[in-house]
Amino acid sequence: MIRQKWTCAWCYVFLCIVSISTLSAPSVYGAQPKEPVAQPVVIADGPTGISAAAAVLMDVTTGDILFGKQADTQRPPASTTKIMTAILGLELGSPDEVVTVSKKAAAVGEATLHLDPGERITLYELITGALVRSGNDACVAIAEHISGSEEQFVKLMNKKAMALGAQNTNFVNTNGLPRKEHYTTARDLALMARHGLQIPQFSSITRQKETEIHFLEPDVFMDLRNTNKLLWNYPYANGVKTGTTTAAGKCLVASATKDERQLLAVVLNAPDRFGDAKKLLEWGFEKTETIRLVEAGQAIAEFPSAKKSVQVFIDNPIDVSISKVKRQSLQTRVVWEKTANTPVRAGERLGHLEVWLGEQKLNSVPLISEKEVAGGLLDTLFK
Repeated sequence: MIRQKWTCAWCYVFLCIVSISTLSAPSVYGAQPKEPVAQPVVIADGPTGISAAAAVLMDVTTGDILFGKQADTQRPPASTTKIMTAILGLELGSPDEVVTVSKKAAAVGEATLHLDPGERITLYELITGALVRSGNDACVAIAEHISGSEEQFVKLMNKKAMALGAQNTNFVNTNGLPRKEHYTTARDLALMARHGLQIPQFSSITRQKETEIHFLEPDVFMDLRNTNKLLWNYPYANGVKTGTTTAAGKCLVASATKDERQLLAVVLNAPDRFGDAKKLLEWGFEKTETIRLVEAGQAIAEFPSAKKSVQVFIDNPIDVSISKVKRQSLQTRVVWEKTANTPVRAGERLGHLEVWLGEQKLNSVPLISEKEVAGGLLDTLFK
């Protein structure tokens, strides 16, 4: 039996991100969030004719911001809010958990799945309904199932946002319905979307053009169609979320993968949101590149210790995404944090390696000592 619950609501698609230092960090919900590291805009100039009031283009792998326009201006996010709701639903719940819809969740209006009180459905299906069809009621049902109430769930949303470095965001609800104190920025949305894309189920859901969800009680199916037109009109598109309200305007978080490189575009209050996103993504694929500067475990320099020089290395590879024409402006600087000619322990942090693009510092990573490290010096990469 197929149940069609038709609605005139908007359906939204979103994609996301977090800096290199937080990509592999564990999820944080109750702990005090760490101080986020500000990510500079690597390239100030970009494609012309962007209609959006605010926009960001990010490399999903490196977290580098390739283009920014009013990137840190606080704006209403509309249903791109549901990116964070889905992230917490997937990270804190189990996909096959059964959710019973409450009267409060069923009463939520505007863009909905037309849920009825007492209906039973798995958490995964609710998350799919929230991301693909942008069900406001589904978001409240998710929140109540995870935290007992929407209010408690929203507290977790804000803690998670801060943990990801989204320091200019404040959520008041789970679905993006207009509220004065409910806001985020283009940069923060990119950080959150980038993180979401690291979750296989999130990535799988947001790339679907069409799908269906199955209700357990009553035993019916609902057809869903994604309103992210970029999935149909741009062959490389694979996510993520749209959003529209009068206050927010037309918004879109869009991801695309070309030649194994994934980029993420965020446009807020964009009259031509799909055109803007495509223009940003195409510009990024054509005009920018990702370069691996250093491999993990590679010897970087020699620290002059008391007895003999000690090689230092980095734990993780360093990748940077930049304009193709600015590659020659890349520089690295070794900064020692320990006084020369002092004893050194194996595995001790002795300094850090800075990556600069002209006068702009892009990254800073620790330099660790080890008794035996294989590899060449960093400056050989720039010959």
